[in-house]
Amino acid sequence: MSDQPARESQGGESTTTVVVAAVANLGIALAKAVAGVISGSSAMLSEAAHSVADTVTELMLLVSLKASDRPADEEHPLGYGGARYIWALLASVATFVGGGVFAIYDGVHTLTHREEPGDPLISYIVLAVAFVLEGYSLRTGLKQARGEADRLGVRLKRYLRRTPDTAVKAVVMEDSAALAGLLLAAAGLLAGQLTGSGVWDGVASLCIGVLLVYVARVLGRANSDLLIGRPLPREMRSAVRAELLADPHVVDVIELTTLLQGPDEALVAAKVDFRDMYSAADVERACDAMARRVRERFPAIRRVYLDPTPGPAQEPPESPAASSR
Repeated sequence: MSDQPARESQGGESTTTVVVAAVANLGIALAKAVAGVISGSSAMLSEAAHSVADTVTELMLLVSLKASDRPADEEHPLGYGGARYIWALLASVATFVGGGVFAIYDGVHTLTHREEPGDPLISYIVLAVAFVLEGYSLRTGLKQARGEADRLGVRLKRYLRRTPDTAVKAVVMEDSAALAGLLLAAAGLLAGQLTGSGVWDGVASLCIGVLLVYVARVLGRANSDLLIGRPLPREMRSAVRAELLADPHVVDVIELTTLLQGPDEALVAAKVDFRDMYSAADVERACDAMARRVRERFPAIRRVYLDPTPGPAQEPPESPAASSR
């Protein structure tokens, strides 16, 4: 049975998750910018930059989803799955530069210039509305992540840490950071209102910047690992090896290489030692049957390449002339 409907469903969920986050962040960014200008709050301006960076990030993630959805062709025989991680890596850079660096700069500027806080009322209103919208966006991302974690039989925390679907991971992490940033901004405004000092506003801006730099680092590292090449999880590799060894024609799996090419796309290549009494035609049929069983058991594995290779005991002994060289 084809797994195409399941892949299309997962891809549609990722797109919906990213679109919801992008729309929410765009409206929030405008409201924060207006509130920051009116109140003169450094933390609010940092939060506006945060939301702008998140909006740019989500737009890049949308591009990544479309770019990686193209089928394999003659020029790209292994497909376009890696395009998702290139754009997602650029999105993490946008978070770092557009959000983190600006927030840190604005916080330092506020601390060094001793700016006094203005009327925070409009900022409190915007923060409250933003908290509701960011919470809804986070709920959408967590709903998809939890569904995928349940389908794979793993805990949500482990799924978010190891998932190759970096679009969902980015939305969940950025929305979580957004909620934390809103609380930091509110705390800075409240402390400034109580003490009459703009120092707390600057400190809140610095904390928001550090938070965004951390998120950008985590997402950048996850995407760079997948671009370099990450294998299937250890448990899945063991299951694939066991599936190959279960074939009566196989003596041993000498080498097993796996590669994640996308959230629902992987490659398996193996050097397999076959029993000597079988003919070449038997080995060919066995390879075809094993590849089919592996793909049926693990729908995410799209490509299976098996290389019949003699084991160490079957290799011809080295000649005396060769050994003397």
